[in-house]
Amino acid sequence: MEYVYAALLLHKLKQDINEDNVTNVIKATGSAPDAVRIKALVAALGDVDIEAALKTAPMTMAPAAGAPSATGAAAPEAAAPEAAEEEKTEKKEEEALEGLSSLFG
Repeated sequence: MEYVYAALLLHKLKQDINEDNVTNVIKATGSAPDAVRIKALVAALGDVDIEAALKTAPMTMAPAAGAPSATGAAAPEAAAPEAAEEEKTEKKEEEALEGLSSLFG
């Protein structure tokens, strides 16, 4: 995951996403870079328009842990619609993850 973050950071700073730059970012975090992973990442991102991919990627935000739900304590008869809503949310999250994975090969 840190390699993807390194690539996103380099993109944000308008730097070339190449092996040397990714290696330097990973080293700056105090981690030991893995040359094989870096080569794979750079190769996978070679033909990807990151800016376009970020704009088209669906963004969903998970509720903060411990945050009260909008419905509060639901009545037993309201449990079925709440379960359907949770299913929709889970599907949206899965779609978002699929969209992100398409960014990087």
